[in-house]
Amino acid sequence: MTTETPPTREAVAFADPLTCAPNAVGDAVAPGLGPADRTAGALLSVRATGMSFRFVRSLRTCEFDPAEGPADREERRDRTELPTDRRGRQRGYARSPSLRSVRQRRLGRNGPRVSAIGLGCMGMSQSYGVPDTAGALATFERAFELGVTFLDTADIYGPFTNEELVGRAIRGRRDDVVLATKCGFVPGDGTGPNRIDGSPEHIRAACEASLRRLGVRTIDLYYLHRVDPRTPIEESVRAMAGLVDDGKVRYLGLSEVSPATLRRAGSVHPITAVQSEYSLWTRDPETGILPACRELGVGFVPFSPLGRGFFSGTVRSLAGLPADDFRRGIPRFQEGNLERNLALLDRLESIAREQGVSPAQLALAWVLHRGEDLVPIPGTKRRRYLEENVAATELSLTAEQLSRIEEAVRREAVAGERYSPAGQALIDR
Repeated sequence: MTTETPPTREAVAFADPLTCAPNAVGDAVAPGLGPADRTAGALLSVRATGMSFRFVRSLRTCEFDPAEGPADREERRDRTELPTDRRGRQRGYARSPSLRSVRQRRLGRNGPRVSAIGLGCMGMSQSYGVPDTAGALATFERAFELGVTFLDTADIYGPFTNEELVGRAIRGRRDDVVLATKCGFVPGDGTGPNRIDGSPEHIRAACEASLRRLGVRTIDLYYLHRVDPRTPIEESVRAMAGLVDDGKVRYLGLSEVSPATLRRAGSVHPITAVQSEYSLWTRDPETGILPACRELGVGFVPFSPLGRGFFSGTVRSLAGLPADDFRRGIPRFQEGNLERNLALLDRLESIAREQGVSPAQLALAWVLHRGEDLVPIPGTKRRRYLEENVAATELSLTAEQLSRIEEAVRREAVAGERYSPAGQALIDR
């Protein structure tokens, strides 16, 4: 049986949410800004044309542009004042409470319809500073107001506490969300790393525990978090398919798998979605799993679409990060690599300033433009960043603009691996 007592990890530097080992993997949440950033100002109304934004100051009244048609006016939304960073630079725009729901996409050929972006929940419970339960619940509430329906958690996040938090957030709203969680990791005992277990016995026990923590009868999308090299993928998926037959799970997914493993898994039961890291600085899926997903009608869910917070533009050095922030051990954030990568970010920021948006919004919009079959799940625990991410779903990029973005952050120019050796070892190839 899987124990639900969170282990102590005091001896592990940069403890990764998955491996519980140094220099490993996870999603990112941009660090908080200064007190000035929390100052509310006049509302803004924004009209988007391509990537060009017209800002109109208003006090909850509409100023109509004579060039607008009825459809334009219907699309208009109020926005909060542009936030600034500590240097007083504007950081794009954020949504106000009057915004309508996010557009939706279908997850895979036969999967559920979900919001065009989901909400990665891991950072609400670990890895990026002290958890703030009240703030996280407020962020969930704002997500629901904006029509973000796709929530992503896992039993290893916390461990266990993130599922409990999500369960609290969706209480009374179960029918309004598509709930994804994952199994396959067993927490370490405090003296060693987490281990992978894809055995049928563990999968069944883990599902029961997740259902209890989430407070639901059925999980919408159940992922195998990593492939267990000791258990044939067919056996793992067969056990997961049994959960579908029992009505405990609706759809199945895999995380960080190779095309060959996806095909083997699909021969046992239809796979609805594959989750892998994908962003401007991690484009490996383009030559591997993403084409396979499209061939097989499997949805693709990019995690860390903002490069673990790198494309927020707020991580210029490691000095401001908490001592236990796991990014301190990520190769791309290490001294030497970080400086080279910041040169790429500067180019992206230049393009973003031209368009009146933040670099994070531009980076997220680029991911969204890679195809309607992609549903990224940027993680955040703050409403401000949630609103900024949601606003990125409205950006329309031309082929020329996409080319400029890709030239600014050339994949071959990115310095450092995305995982440490310990994290790399978990990737199915």
